[in-house]
Amino acid sequence: MARHLDERTLRVVGWIATVTAILMYGSYLDQIRMNLAGDKGSVIQPLATVLNTCLWAAYGWLHKDKDWPIIVANVPGIILGATCLYTAL
Repeated sequence: MARHLDERTLRVVGWIATVTAILMYGSYLDQIRMNLAGDKGSVIQPLATVLNTCLWAAYGWLHKDKDWPIIVANVPGIILGATCLYTAL
C-alpha cells in the first residue's frame, strides 16, 4: 500500500529538489567558460537540456495551481542551457 506524504513534507521535498536542480544546471557555467575560451563542446547536451527544461517549466506553469518548484528549478536550465548551446556554436 502506498504511503502518502502530507502536503508540507511534499512541498519541502519539492524545494530541496529545486535547489539541487539549480546546482546541477550551474555546471554549465564551466562549459560556457570553456566554449568562450575556444574549447567548444557538443551542442547535443545543451540542446536536450533546453528542450527538456522548457517542457518541464511549461508543465509546471500549465498546472491548475502552478507548480512553482518545477518552474523555478527549470528556469536556470533554460537560461544556462541556451547560453551553453549558443556559445558552443
